[in-house]
Amino acid sequence: MRKKYIALFSAIAILISCLAGCNANNNTDNTATTVSTTAKERDNSTFKLSYTQSDSLDPFKAETQNNQVLASLVFESLFDLDESYEPVTNIATGYAFTDEKTLRVDINPRLKFSDGSDLNVDDVIFSINAAKKSPAYGSALSCIRLAEAQGNSVIIYLRYANPYAVNLLTFPITSIKDDKNGFPIGNGRYYYENSDGTVVLKANTENGFDPYLTTITLVNIAAADSIDNAVNIGNISYAFRDMSADTSKRLSCAKKPVSMNNLVFIGINTMGSVTSNAQIRRAISLAVDRTVLAESAYAGYASVASSPFHPDFKAVGDVNLFSVSADSATARQAVNQCGYSDRELSLSILVDTNENKLACANLLKSQLESAGFNITIEKKNVKEYRRKVRNLEFDLYIGEIKLSDDMNLYPFFNSAGGAKYGIDLDEFTCDDIYKKYLSGDEELGKFILAFNDEMPYIPLLYKKGMICYSKALKGDMQGYYGNFFSNIDSWNFIS
Repeated sequence: MRKKYIALFSAIAILISCLAGCNANNNTDNTATTVSTTAKERDNSTFKLSYTQSDSLDPFKAETQNNQVLASLVFESLFDLDESYEPVTNIATGYAFTDEKTLRVDINPRLKFSDGSDLNVDDVIFSINAAKKSPAYGSALSCIRLAEAQGNSVIIYLRYANPYAVNLLTFPITSIKDDKNGFPIGNGRYYYENSDGTVVLKANTENGFDPYLTTITLVNIAAADSIDNAVNIGNISYAFRDMSADTSKRLSCAKKPVSMNNLVFIGINTMGSVTSNAQIRRAISLAVDRTVLAESAYAGYASVASSPFHPDFKAVGDVNLFSVSADSATARQAVNQCGYSDRELSLSILVDTNENKLACANLLKSQLESAGFNITIEKKNVKEYRRKVRNLEFDLYIGEIKLSDDMNLYPFFNSAGGAKYGIDLDEFTCDDIYKKYLSGDEELGKFILAFNDEMPYIPLLYKKGMICYSKALKGDMQGYYGNFFSNIDSWNFIS
């Protein structure tokens, strides 16, 4: 078939030449026009990324952030999410809910993996099942009960109604088979290759991908501090940092903030003597200056939480439940109306040793004391902090949880949730209203009002991550969380 196309193009070229010749003969004052194309300057050695040699390159077995980040270069997903958490078709061509718990996803039948084999529905089913068991994706995909093939579609059965379940389908799709070197196979922009005993990434140009960076060298750097130092001195060209520690102060390379879905919140023991009072919980929220927390405790690498949902999550519209600044006067008035003594208004804030959370706790102490509370900070190591949270040995605690991309709040509103501690689910109504909202039986506004009335926990901010890269790297860095290399085809080191 390719030979037939070549013959056809040759015939067309000859015809065009003949026509051009006739035109030249008929025009005495003809100016020749030269069309020049400049080929990209290919680079097969300069760009370097860190990876963890002792960890798996299989995206469903990888446990390190290093190797999980690499997966977005090698594998494509059913859908991508844009920066508003809106799904964009990728391997999938579309989707539809056939009922509130059943999602049909249509698969492009013409795609191939990097080794030339067909990408089919069986590979998608395999990947869904592997992702459900994986350390990177398993927790988020717990709402998927079963997936089965139906022609060129995959039918996904959910455990509960979830109108945003399609947002979860961003995990890698891999071939059922590995390649001859034992590497997992994807249909992404690059593929793994063994180059004289060294693992590299090679550009998958068969799918139309046309980068400057045709080979990416992988450098074995496992420790977080070593990664920071490596990108500073140029041993690697690019890294994503999730700001689990305040690395921004240590990095002298080029940097770009990246939105993440990591919610930092005040957990409340709603069964405590004072904190069982909903008016007190609302007063605590009113006293908080979320802008100060984001700019000071997190050095600007955070977005204030104006509602229970991420501010970029456009599916729920613009919900502004919380003020970004403190309303100390209204908070103090609410506290005074409750009639508690000074001793009863003495509360402690439990926090672990994370420097950002400690800074957050110290700022909260000052803000809450301005509203009439007496605050002490209880700092514990991570193990003891977790024990005390699980055993409800706190008044307030600074928590952080990575919410899934469907923005599901079940970690707070489910008896098995990772952020349920201190929330008396038998007494609250907002959790039931939330479930009805997901099933379409209740409006979002009713849930928001119930949340504000009951205040089961207090959202503070959404932490941001960071893309850091060599100052020698050229190109508009468009990467964002989950799609760290979105326009890597334009990155280069050309002077």
